Amino acid sequence: MNLLDLFARKARMPEPGEALPGRAQPITTPGEHFVNGHPIAGPYPEGIRTALFGLGCFWGAERKFWQTKGVFATAVGYAAGTTPNPTYGEVCTGMTGHNEVVLVAYDPAVVSYDDLLRVFFESHDPTQGMRQGNDVGTQYRSGIYVADAAERRQAEAARDAYQQALAARGYGAITTEIVDRPPFYFAEKDHQQYLAKNPGGYCGLGGTGVSCPIGTGVTAQ
Repeated sequence: MNLLDLFARKARMPEPGEALPGRAQPITTPGEHFVNGHPIAGPYPEGIRTALFGLGCFWGAERKFWQTKGVFATAVGYAAGTTPNPTYGEVCTGMTGHNEVVLVAYDPAVVSYDDLLRVFFESHDPTQGMRQGNDVGTQYRSGIYVADAAERRQAEAARDAYQQALAARGYGAITTEIVDRPPFYFAEKDHQQYLAKNPGGYCGLGGTGVSCPIGTGVTAQ
């Protein structure tokens, strides 16, 4: 398989029956957050909510959220695919259908879901389809995984408002998938808070430089 064929394969969701089988048991048991010492998987304090986003390589994406005021904990993992309890190596083959995602545990009294949506949209280019920059594959797609109808309405309003802002700057259509929250599988321990453990590590994440108006009192028309 040549390089172009490999890229084409990784940018295509696996057909039914193609996905890797995975396993019945989790591949890791998450512990404490490397940056703030909070429990990654809970239990969380009363009032803490969770959100789930995919915006390219999860190393840099996670850092964007743990640096956000009001975020209690973050974790990286895999979601929106087929293979149960996948490994990083399996996800990288493109044969699990999973996206690299960030689980965000946050205090809505300090940071709103709209605020998180703004961080999400401004931290990557949501028009690139199955890639972010030089990172190519289904695992790098843009995705918002909503817990309920209210989150869906907010996510769609943010997308529509940002689409207007991007179009005014010459960008194409947003490709972000907005779907009901799927099962979340924690990634291996080495990947959790990776850029805090490896400050010089790779981060291919880059935004468009266009501000998202959602969460600033502006809503989509």
